[in-house]
Amino acid sequence: MFEKNPYQLLKLSAAYGRQFRHKIFVIKLSGETLTDPKTRRALCEQIALLWSFSIRIILVHGGGIELDQECQRLNIPIYKVAGRRITSPEVLQTAFRVFTEDVQPLLLKELELLGISAVGLTGLDGQMIEAHIRPPLAIKADGDNEEKMVNFGWVGDIDRVNPEILFHLLSQDKIPVVAPITGNRDGDMFNTNADTIASEIACTVQAEKLFFLLSVPGLLRDVNNHSSLISQIAFHELDALDRENMISGGMRPKIEAVKRALQGGVKAAHLVSGILPDALLIEVFTNEGSGTMMLAPAKERVSS
Repeated sequence: MFEKNPYQLLKLSAAYGRQFRHKIFVIKLSGETLTDPKTRRALCEQIALLWSFSIRIILVHGGGIELDQECQRLNIPIYKVAGRRITSPEVLQTAFRVFTEDVQPLLLKELELLGISAVGLTGLDGQMIEAHIRPPLAIKADGDNEEKMVNFGWVGDIDRVNPEILFHLLSQDKIPVVAPITGNRDGDMFNTNADTIASEIACTVQAEKLFFLLSVPGLLRDVNNHSSLISQIAFHELDALDRENMISGGMRPKIEAVKRALQGGVKAAHLVSGILPDALLIEVFTNEGSGTMMLAPAKERVSS
Protein backbone atom coordinates (compact mmCIF):
# COMPACT_ATOMS: atom_id res chain seq x y z
CA MET A 1 0.00 0.00 0.00
CA PHE A 2 2.76 2.46 0.95
CA GLU A 3 4.94 1.35 -1.96
CA LYS A 4 3.06 3.51 -4.46
CA ASN A 5 4.61 6.65 -5.96
CA PRO A 6 5.97 8.68 -3.02
CA TYR A 7 4.71 11.97 -4.50
CA GLN A 8 1.19 10.61 -4.91
CA LEU A 9 1.31 9.22 -1.40
CA LEU A 10 2.44 12.59 -0.04
CA LYS A 11 -0.43 14.35 -1.82
CA LEU A 12 -2.95 11.85 -0.47
CA SER A 13 -1.59 12.09 3.07
CA ALA A 14 -1.57 15.88 2.92
CA ALA A 15 -5.21 15.91 1.82
CA TYR A 16 -6.29 13.76 4.74
CA GLY A 17 -3.99 15.73 7.03
CA ARG A 18 -5.85 18.94 6.13
CA GLN A 19 -9.19 17.19 6.61
CA PHE A 20 -8.34 16.02 10.12
CA ARG A 21 -6.22 18.97 11.27
CA HIS A 22 -7.12 19.89 14.89
CA LYS A 23 -9.72 17.09 15.02
CA ILE A 24 -9.61 14.65 17.95
CA PHE A 25 -8.73 10.99 17.52
CA VAL A 26 -9.18 8.67 20.50
CA ILE A 27 -6.94 5.62 20.14
CA LYS A 28 -7.25 2.58 22.39
CA LEU A 29 -4.14 0.41 22.54
CA SER A 30 -4.70 -3.18 23.62
CA GLY A 31 -2.26 -5.04 25.81
CA GLU A 32 -1.34 -7.34 22.93
CA THR A 33 0.01 -4.39 20.95
CA LEU A 34 2.09 -3.02 23.83
CA THR A 35 3.85 -6.14 25.10
CA ASP A 36 6.45 -6.45 22.33
CA PRO A 37 8.94 -3.52 22.36
CA LYS A 38 9.28 -3.39 18.55
CA THR A 39 5.53 -3.36 18.05
CA ARG A 40 5.09 -0.69 20.71
CA ARG A 41 7.77 1.44 19.09
CA ALA A 42 6.23 1.08 15.62
CA LEU A 43 2.81 2.07 16.96
CA CYS A 44 4.20 5.14 18.68
CA GLU A 45 5.94 6.15 15.44
CA GLN A 46 2.59 6.03 13.64
CA ILE A 47 0.95 8.04 16.42
CA ALA A 48 3.79 10.58 16.20
CA LEU A 49 3.13 11.03 12.49
CA LEU A 50 -0.57 11.66 13.10
CA TRP A 51 0.39 14.15 15.81
CA SER A 52 2.72 15.92 13.34
CA PHE A 53 -0.34 16.62 11.16
CA SER A 54 -1.83 18.56 14.11
CA ILE A 55 -4.32 15.81 14.82
CA ARG A 56 -5.17 15.96 18.52
CA ILE A 57 -4.76 12.52 20.07
CA ILE A 58 -5.98 10.93 23.27
CA LEU A 59 -4.54 7.50 24.04
CA VAL A 60 -6.26 4.93 26.25
CA HIS A 61 -4.29 1.80 27.06
CA GLY A 62 -5.11 -1.58 28.49
CA GLY A 63 -2.69 -4.01 30.01
CA GLY A 64 -4.61 -7.22 30.40
CA ILE A 65 -1.73 -9.48 29.41
CA GLU A 66 0.63 -7.84 31.89
CA LEU A 67 -2.05 -8.00 34.59
CA ASP A 68 -2.66 -11.70 33.95
CA GLN A 69 1.07 -12.39 34.15
CA GLU A 70 1.43 -10.52 37.43
CA CYS A 71 -1.63 -12.23 38.93
CA GLN A 72 -0.18 -15.59 37.96
CA ARG A 73 3.14 -14.66 39.52
CA LEU A 74 1.38 -13.70 42.75
CA ASN A 75 -0.99 -16.69 42.64
CA ILE A 76 -4.03 -14.40 42.41
CA PRO A 77 -6.99 -16.20 40.72
CA ILE A 78 -8.07 -14.90 37.30
CA TYR A 79 -11.73 -15.03 36.32
CA LYS A 80 -13.30 -13.62 33.14
CA VAL A 81 -16.84 -13.83 31.75
CA ALA A 82 -17.74 -12.87 28.16
CA GLY A 83 -14.45 -11.05 27.70
CA ARG A 84 -14.76 -9.03 30.94
CA ARG A 85 -12.63 -9.45 34.04
CA ILE A 86 -13.98 -10.17 37.51
CA THR A 87 -12.00 -7.91 39.84
CA SER A 88 -11.30 -8.97 43.40
CA PRO A 89 -9.66 -6.49 45.82
CA GLU A 90 -6.31 -8.21 45.16
CA VAL A 91 -6.77 -7.94 41.39
CA LEU A 92 -7.73 -4.26 41.72
CA GLN A 93 -4.57 -3.33 43.62
CA THR A 94 -2.46 -5.34 41.20
CA ALA A 95 -4.16 -3.71 38.21
CA PHE A 96 -3.48 -0.20 39.50
CA ARG A 97 0.19 -0.99 40.00
CA VAL A 98 0.65 -2.79 36.68
CA PHE A 99 -1.15 -0.11 34.66
CA THR A 100 0.52 2.91 36.25
CA GLU A 101 3.99 1.57 37.11
CA ASP A 102 4.65 -0.92 34.31
CA VAL A 103 2.56 -0.39 31.17
CA GLN A 104 2.03 3.35 31.11
CA PRO A 105 5.65 4.44 31.75
CA LEU A 106 6.89 2.34 28.81
CA LEU A 107 4.38 4.04 26.52
CA LEU A 108 5.28 7.50 27.81
CA LYS A 109 8.98 6.80 27.31
CA GLU A 110 8.47 5.74 23.68
CA LEU A 111 6.50 8.90 22.94
CA GLU A 112 9.11 11.06 24.66
CA LEU A 113 11.87 9.53 22.54
CA LEU A 114 9.87 10.59 19.47
CA GLY A 115 9.71 14.18 20.67
CA ILE A 116 6.12 14.07 21.91
CA SER A 117 5.08 15.52 25.23
CA ALA A 118 2.65 13.05 26.78
CA VAL A 119 1.06 12.99 30.23
CA GLY A 120 0.07 9.80 32.04
CA LEU A 121 -3.34 9.81 33.71
CA THR A 122 -5.93 7.58 35.30
CA GLY A 123 -9.60 8.37 35.68
CA LEU A 124 -8.81 9.33 39.29
CA ASP A 125 -6.87 12.45 38.23
CA GLY A 126 -9.05 15.48 38.76
CA GLN A 127 -12.02 13.11 39.09
CA MET A 128 -11.77 12.81 35.32
CA ILE A 129 -13.83 9.61 35.10
CA GLU A 130 -16.50 9.12 37.75
CA ALA A 131 -17.95 5.65 38.11
CA HIS A 132 -20.01 3.40 40.38
CA ILE A 133 -19.51 -0.23 41.25
CA ARG A 134 -21.16 -2.51 38.72
CA PRO A 135 -24.18 -4.35 40.11
CA PRO A 136 -24.55 -8.08 39.40
CA LEU A 137 -25.53 -8.62 35.76
CA ALA A 138 -27.20 -11.41 33.80
CA ILE A 139 -24.50 -12.54 31.35
CA LYS A 140 -24.44 -15.27 28.73
CA ALA A 141 -20.89 -16.52 28.56
CA ASP A 142 -19.37 -17.83 25.32
CA GLY A 143 -20.68 -21.33 24.71
CA ASP A 144 -23.56 -21.05 27.21
CA ASN A 145 -27.19 -21.19 26.20
CA GLU A 146 -28.56 -19.39 29.23
CA GLU A 147 -27.68 -16.23 31.10
CA LYS A 148 -26.22 -16.37 34.59
CA MET A 149 -25.95 -13.67 37.24
CA VAL A 150 -22.35 -12.50 37.55
CA ASN A 151 -20.83 -10.34 40.27
CA PHE A 152 -17.88 -8.53 38.68
CA GLY A 153 -16.49 -7.28 41.98
CA TRP A 154 -14.56 -3.98 41.96
CA VAL A 155 -15.43 -3.12 38.37
CA GLY A 156 -16.68 0.39 37.69
CA ASP A 157 -19.40 1.45 35.28
CA ILE A 158 -18.92 5.03 34.11
CA ASP A 159 -21.27 7.79 35.23
CA ARG A 160 -19.54 10.71 33.54
CA VAL A 161 -16.31 11.91 31.98
CA ASN A 162 -15.10 15.34 33.06
CA PRO A 163 -13.00 16.42 30.05
CA GLU A 164 -11.42 19.63 31.32
CA ILE A 165 -8.01 18.08 31.99
CA LEU A 166 -8.07 16.42 28.56
CA PHE A 167 -8.90 19.63 26.73
CA HIS A 168 -6.26 21.49 28.74
CA LEU A 169 -3.54 19.03 27.73
CA LEU A 170 -4.66 18.98 24.10
CA SER A 171 -4.57 22.79 23.99
CA GLN A 172 -0.90 22.57 25.07
CA ASP A 173 -0.15 20.14 22.23
CA LYS A 174 0.26 17.26 24.68
CA ILE A 175 -1.07 13.72 24.35
CA PRO A 176 -3.08 12.46 27.34
CA VAL A 177 -2.36 8.76 28.03
CA VAL A 178 -5.15 7.26 30.13
CA ALA A 179 -4.96 4.05 32.18
CA PRO A 180 -8.24 2.18 32.88
CA ILE A 181 -8.74 3.03 36.54
CA THR A 182 -11.77 5.05 37.69
CA GLY A 183 -13.26 6.13 41.00
CA ASN A 184 -16.14 7.76 42.82
CA ARG A 185 -16.41 10.78 45.10
CA ASP A 186 -16.30 8.55 48.17
CA GLY A 187 -12.71 7.58 47.39
CA ASP A 188 -13.42 4.11 46.01
CA MET A 189 -11.30 2.89 43.11
CA PHE A 190 -12.49 0.65 40.26
CA ASN A 191 -11.06 -1.38 37.43
CA THR A 192 -12.94 -0.27 34.31
CA ASN A 193 -12.81 -1.78 30.86
CA ALA A 194 -10.43 0.27 28.71
CA ASP A 195 -12.63 -0.13 25.62
CA THR A 196 -15.51 1.45 27.53
CA ILE A 197 -13.29 4.28 28.77
CA ALA A 198 -12.12 5.02 25.23
CA SER A 199 -15.70 5.07 23.97
CA GLU A 200 -16.99 7.34 26.76
CA ILE A 201 -14.08 9.75 26.33
CA ALA A 202 -14.68 9.83 22.56
CA CYS A 203 -18.34 10.67 23.12
CA THR A 204 -17.60 13.38 25.67
CA VAL A 205 -14.98 15.17 23.56
CA GLN A 206 -16.96 14.51 20.35
CA ALA A 207 -14.03 12.84 18.67
CA GLU A 208 -13.79 12.65 14.91
CA LYS A 209 -12.62 9.05 15.10
CA LEU A 210 -12.27 6.25 17.62
CA PHE A 211 -9.69 3.53 16.97
CA PHE A 212 -9.24 0.15 18.61
CA LEU A 213 -5.80 -1.30 17.82
CA LEU A 214 -5.89 -5.08 17.94
CA SER A 215 -3.81 -8.21 17.49
CA VAL A 216 -5.97 -9.07 14.44
CA PRO A 217 -6.53 -7.05 11.23
CA GLY A 218 -10.03 -5.95 12.22
CA LEU A 219 -13.48 -7.53 12.48
CA LEU A 220 -13.35 -11.02 10.99
CA ARG A 221 -16.19 -13.21 9.75
CA ASP A 222 -14.04 -16.19 10.71
CA VAL A 223 -11.72 -15.59 13.66
CA ASN A 224 -9.36 -18.26 12.33
CA ASN A 225 -9.06 -16.66 8.89
CA HIS A 226 -7.52 -13.20 8.61
CA SER A 227 -8.57 -12.98 4.96
CA SER A 228 -12.21 -12.88 6.13
CA LEU A 229 -11.76 -9.23 7.16
CA ILE A 230 -14.88 -7.06 6.98
CA SER A 231 -13.59 -3.74 5.66
CA GLN A 232 -16.86 -1.83 6.14
CA ILE A 233 -19.98 -2.63 8.07
CA ALA A 234 -23.18 -0.70 8.63
CA PHE A 235 -24.23 0.10 12.17
CA HIS A 236 -27.40 -2.00 11.97
CA GLU A 237 -25.42 -5.07 10.86
CA LEU A 238 -23.48 -5.31 14.13
CA ASP A 239 -26.41 -6.85 16.00
CA ALA A 240 -26.82 -9.45 13.26
CA LEU A 241 -23.21 -10.55 13.69
CA ASP A 242 -23.81 -10.96 17.41
CA ARG A 243 -26.91 -13.08 16.79
CA GLU A 244 -24.85 -15.27 14.47
CA ASN A 245 -22.29 -15.79 17.28
CA MET A 246 -19.57 -14.10 15.20
CA ILE A 247 -18.66 -11.80 18.08
CA SER A 248 -17.15 -13.43 21.15
CA GLY A 249 -14.57 -13.05 23.88
CA GLY A 250 -12.70 -9.76 24.02
CA MET A 251 -14.36 -8.53 20.83
CA ARG A 252 -17.68 -8.25 22.66
CA PRO A 253 -16.83 -5.20 24.80
CA LYS A 254 -15.18 -3.59 21.79
CA ILE A 255 -18.31 -3.87 19.66
CA GLU A 256 -20.42 -2.61 22.56
CA ALA A 257 -18.05 0.34 22.90
CA VAL A 258 -18.23 1.01 19.15
CA LYS A 259 -22.02 1.09 19.18
CA ARG A 260 -22.08 3.42 22.18
CA ALA A 261 -19.59 5.78 20.51
CA LEU A 262 -21.41 5.92 17.18
CA GLN A 263 -24.71 6.58 18.93
CA GLY A 264 -23.01 9.22 21.08
CA GLY A 265 -21.82 11.50 18.29
CA VAL A 266 -18.49 10.01 17.21
CA LYS A 267 -18.37 10.10 13.41
CA ALA A 268 -16.49 6.85 12.78
CA ALA A 269 -15.01 3.92 14.65
CA HIS A 270 -12.23 1.67 13.37
CA LEU A 271 -10.93 -1.76 14.33
CA VAL A 272 -7.33 -1.89 13.08
CA SER A 273 -4.29 -4.09 13.53
CA GLY A 274 -1.78 -2.75 16.00
CA ILE A 275 0.78 -5.26 14.78
CA LEU A 276 0.81 -5.13 10.97
CA PRO A 277 3.24 -2.48 9.61
CA ASP A 278 1.69 0.99 9.16
CA ALA A 279 -1.86 -0.38 9.52
CA LEU A 280 -3.05 2.68 11.45
CA LEU A 281 -1.61 5.11 8.89
CA ILE A 282 -3.10 3.14 6.01
CA GLU A 283 -6.50 3.25 7.69
CA VAL A 284 -6.30 7.01 8.17
CA PHE A 285 -4.58 8.15 4.99
CA THR A 286 -6.02 5.91 2.25
CA ASN A 287 -9.47 5.30 0.84
CA GLU A 288 -9.02 1.54 0.97
CA GLY A 289 -8.06 1.40 4.63
CA SER A 290 -6.52 -1.59 6.37
CA GLY A 291 -9.09 -2.64 8.96
CA THR A 292 -12.80 -2.37 9.67
CA MET A 293 -14.60 0.96 9.53
CA MET A 294 -18.01 1.62 11.06
CA LEU A 295 -19.88 4.88 10.60
CA ALA A 296 -22.53 6.46 12.77
CA PRO A 297 -26.10 5.44 11.84
CA ALA A 298 -27.44 6.87 8.57
CA LYS A 299 -24.00 8.05 7.39
CA GLU A 300 -22.33 6.86 4.21
CA ARG A 301 -18.63 6.17 3.81
CA VAL A 302 -17.02 8.87 1.71
CA SER A 303 -13.45 8.45 2.90
CA SER A 304 -11.42 6.63 5.51
